[in-house]
Amino acid sequence: MPYVDGYVIAVPNANKEKYRAMAETVAASFKKHGANRVVECWGDDVPEGKVTSFSMAVKREETESIVFSWVEWPSKDMRDVGMKAAMDEMSSNADMKPEDMPFDGKRMIFGGFQSIVDR
Repeated sequence: MPYVDGYVIAVPNANKEKYRAMAETVAASFKKHGANRVVECWGDDVPEGKVTSFSMAVKREETESIVFSWVEWPSKDMRDVGMKAAMDEMSSNADMKPEDMPFDGKRMIFGGFQSIVDR
């Protein structure tokens, strides 16, 4: 079954196009290094919670939107190799410095997941 890396971030609304452009670059690198699929979703119906929510998890500010994304890999082994290669490639890219990112990476939540149902 595929292996999935997922993440949620808060992106300033003013940076939507800058984020989309960066996401295209990142997606190309992941695909180059073995990812099957890269999906980036800009939230438009993300309810606020009373106990938990996407917004609470990333400390979304009033002028930000939630981005929910995932990268699908053929396997965890392929992900481990491909993710390292993609990260190495992106870290050498002058436009991909943490201080130039269109969001606050400290508020990103992410993880790797084994598929248990895939229809």
